[in-house]
Amino acid sequence: MFILIGLGVVLACVFGSFVASGGAIGPLLASMPFELLTILGAAVGTFVMANSIGAVKHLPAGIKKAMKGSQYTRQDYLELLGLLFHVTKLAAAKGMMAIESHIEDPQGSTVFGAFPKIRDNEHVCSFICDYLRMAGMNATDPFQMDDVMGRELKKNLREEMHLPHALQSVSDALPALGIVAAVLGVIKTMASISKPPIVLGEMIAGALVGTFLGILLAYGIVAPIAGRLGGVVEEEASYLDLVRSVIVAHLQGNAPQVSVEIGRKSIPSDLMPTFQEVEESLSAVAVN
Repeated sequence: MFILIGLGVVLACVFGSFVASGGAIGPLLASMPFELLTILGAAVGTFVMANSIGAVKHLPAGIKKAMKGSQYTRQDYLELLGLLFHVTKLAAAKGMMAIESHIEDPQGSTVFGAFPKIRDNEHVCSFICDYLRMAGMNATDPFQMDDVMGRELKKNLREEMHLPHALQSVSDALPALGIVAAVLGVIKTMASISKPPIVLGEMIAGALVGTFLGILLAYGIVAPIAGRLGGVVEEEASYLDLVRSVIVAHLQGNAPQVSVEIGRKSIPSDLMPTFQEVEESLSAVAVN
């Protein structure tokens, strides 16, 4: 939503100031379709050449993600802390074997059933169960577990950041593609050098539209979208990093309450619940 608001401000200020200062919008609009075809067509072609088919297919979903923002809210973090608290509490009280049935069948688990949003998130649920399963197989060295989980999280982040980086590369290329469109317009103008000055003036103006659009698209549209998408990816990565923090803290021998508090401290500041909110959330959920 904020991307659309920002885009509206950009376009209103750019074109509004142009018209308000006495600029003629007619020649600009007349040349724009052809210049956009040249610039955007070349940009799409370079994007396809530089990326795999998977990245191309994920582009619509990536732009949608940038528009919507992170899928995780403060309440989602509270629920994740609640799930991890009850799992680690059960493991601390009865041993890792006590949680085996829960991690082998999350859909039928009473613990995971108390947090259906996490249970139904296949990626998050699998991540939690995989590492709790490893801990149940005597992989209880907290330093080793921290290293293994950290490497997977870095790998996931690197893969998710590919699309923002690809869009940023397109943004970097757009000003040059705008110059390409402008040069084509100049070539067209020079081929008509015998025409009256008023005609040549309109043709030169049309050629300069290419440079204008290339710069506007790069720094006013594509680069902000790439930056926002990268920010959303990093925000969502912190959700799984919370799982790492709590499991490692548990393996270090901390009490469930302490492990959860250590995990809470790793949550981004704008989404981090207070200590009291976590306590109230934990006491409000009854798990059999």
